[in-house]
Amino acid sequence: MKKRLCGAGAVLGVLVTVGALPAQASAPAVQPDRHALPLGPTDLPETRTTTTLQPGVTLTRIVRGAEDPSHDPSQHWTVEVSIPGGVTSPDPDAPPTALKDRASADELAAELKRDGFQARVEQVTTPKAADYAGGTLGWRVRIGTYDSQSAATTERTRLRTAGYSGSAVYTGWDGDATDRGPWRVDVLTIDPRRFRGSLDASYGPDLEQRETTSELSKSADATAAVNAGFFVLDPKAGAPGDPAGVGVYDGRLLSEPVAGRPSLVIHDNGRRTDVTRLTWRGQVTGRESTLRLNGVNRVPGLIRNCGGTEGDVPTALPLHDVTCTNPDELVAFTPDYGRHTPQGEGLEAVLDAHDRVVELRSPRGGELPPGGSSVQATGRRVADLTALAHTGHRLRVSTTLLDERGHRVSPSPRTDILNAGPELVRDGRLHVTPATDGMVHPGDPSWYYGWVHKRNPRTLAGVDAAGRTVLVTADGRSTDSLGLSIGESAKVAKSLGLRDAVNLDGGGSTTMVTNGDVINEPSDAAGERPVGDALLILPRRHGN
Repeated sequence: MKKRLCGAGAVLGVLVTVGALPAQASAPAVQPDRHALPLGPTDLPETRTTTTLQPGVTLTRIVRGAEDPSHDPSQHWTVEVSIPGGVTSPDPDAPPTALKDRASADELAAELKRDGFQARVEQVTTPKAADYAGGTLGWRVRIGTYDSQSAATTERTRLRTAGYSGSAVYTGWDGDATDRGPWRVDVLTIDPRRFRGSLDASYGPDLEQRETTSELSKSADATAAVNAGFFVLDPKAGAPGDPAGVGVYDGRLLSEPVAGRPSLVIHDNGRRTDVTRLTWRGQVTGRESTLRLNGVNRVPGLIRNCGGTEGDVPTALPLHDVTCTNPDELVAFTPDYGRHTPQGEGLEAVLDAHDRVVELRSPRGGELPPGGSSVQATGRRVADLTALAHTGHRLRVSTTLLDERGHRVSPSPRTDILNAGPELVRDGRLHVTPATDGMVHPGDPSWYYGWVHKRNPRTLAGVDAAGRTVLVTADGRSTDSLGLSIGESAKVAKSLGLRDAVNLDGGGSTTMVTNGDVINEPSDAAGERPVGDALLILPRRHGN
């Protein structure tokens, strides 16, 4: 099985070679002077180099802005100081954060100046979005202006020696509209009129492992690939590699949605790619009754990105990068999860390939029989499962996806659905939805500041008016490529002609692979990050 394979600016009108583009059968060609990326001033140079990877699939590398950032005096290194609660703060016991109220920032800056640091206080404002008013996020405290990262790091060391905490940051990552770059964006376009390969999602041998995008690409002999949905990274948040939201592969729901969050729907022929919002319901049925499921293929009690069921703490609404908890859960496991189901207190009904209960084990966790599955219960749900499951009897697990209107969604075996968020473009118009999708954290503006407002590496996906699927990566967290804020991501997607677009997992996960080689610059210090799943563009197979 395929899942188990182990612009307005000045566009240069000359052929250029940008970075290490892969060698291909067709010669690269620079695109015409139109639709420049809406990044920085309009007079910035921009180059576009397009290469055909296979029939119906092109790769376009876009480089925009000054190659030498020293030409932009507004971009420099500085030290951003973590702000404690302070005596004037509404919450003096709050942990140090990047942003606080003005009084706390002023208090810290005054203290720093007394200790000999050149501190300044800066107000941070953020643009409004479709569901978020924007405005002032808070105030930050920074020290000095430096020409190099090493100089800023030296000052950071002096800061820490004095008893403060902070980090060296580059102001080009702040998101100012006047910054002159550079930016590096790679765009894969799949034209279904000429595409005869397959567009698939792969999670590798099982859900409970992480593989790099290049590993997933090579194992499937893919022409190209990008990283895909959000996933569990920290073992304290669940099983690393487990999708943190909806995961449908070959038409099978293997991970439940984060309630109402957007998802990317793809079909293996590259047609009818869609961005939609999904909810779900699941149940396990025995001889005498039916029980409601809380999850599929995840550690019971840990709901990454929240958006689960009533009783989840702190919320049943989406809350990105937060692990909600619930001591009383019923979670179903398929053979796709991994070699062993999660261990812990509770009860597990182990089913054979014919859905017959072959074992009731407590504590829960262990191997499944070949082709088998299981249902785990914790807390108060243990009594429910005890009453329903009996050795030798059958249990039937069923799940249903629902669209925004509450209508049933029945994916075909050629359909994959990946978790995403926030929405970026809808019906050809900017439509950014951080509040709806859990990217606005109540009482914690620093999280929004770092994840939404500031520039980071990003991976985007969507479909244009011609029905072409478009996959985009933008490098970031370097002086060679500034990255994109979420608002900039939406503008870039719209400028590329996308009718509907969504944000996929980004940051250190952002990776693009062609012919087995990573062609972008992943931002993690360790190099390419292992991820939960990836989108693969496969060549035409013999006999297809």
